[in-house]
Amino acid sequence: MRNLAITISIIAIIGFMMINIGNKTTVAKGEFDLLTLASGIQDENILIKNWTLHAREKMEDLQTIQEVKAFTFELQTKYPDWEWSFQRTEKSWEAEAIIKKTDTQSETVKVLSTPTKGQVQTYVIYEAKGQGWKKEQNKLAAELNSKISDIFRGNATIFSCIQGESNGKIKKSLPDTATKLLAAFNATEIEALKEDQFISVSANSPLFGESIVTNGSEMNMQLGLRTNGMGTKTNIVIGTPIITIEY
Repeated sequence: MRNLAITISIIAIIGFMMINIGNKTTVAKGEFDLLTLASGIQDENILIKNWTLHAREKMEDLQTIQEVKAFTFELQTKYPDWEWSFQRTEKSWEAEAIIKKTDTQSETVKVLSTPTKGQVQTYVIYEAKGQGWKKEQNKLAAELNSKISDIFRGNATIFSCIQGESNGKIKKSLPDTATKLLAAFNATEIEALKEDQFISVSANSPLFGESIVTNGSEMNMQLGLRTNGMGTKTNIVIGTPIITIEY
């Protein structure tokens, strides 16, 4: 069962890296997706254990390593307190910065460049991670909006994901829990893998903007649930438009 869950997660991550969702993502929308996920989960009395926001953009206007370094230098100048490290190999140039790190939250940004036929393909990747969810974290959207606006050129694709845990005292079957969570986000099931102690569902919800196509249907939400049986705690992961963490 665990191998199956990991396999599905790996497939999702590979798909995340390969699919092209397009250049219409609105930064603020992606951040509000994280808040929407958090609100919906908490309304179902699910304890949030971890959350992630992952943003990436292919920098089409950076054609040479010199231009990539100039872009990186702009970020260094704008945020001199970031902890930067650099690495260059025959096949790539990489810069990484630790933006903020506390006991419960960390943020990183990476600039990855690979030479291709005399030019470079460059991706900028930003990731914020946190543990738990308190009321004051509703300020997170404004904070991330400012950070992402500085890092990206406006076409970042944003993935939000939350991992939680239900109270084992709630006597509900796994299918019932999945159905209730889908209803909480007004989501329609597109496809699913259902077993006794594990469920993975791809769905479409009007609450989230970005979507991908799977088997001819649009989806913008993935839900994964795993339990050891009735009366035990249920591990829950929800992501939009897909899950990007192992579960």
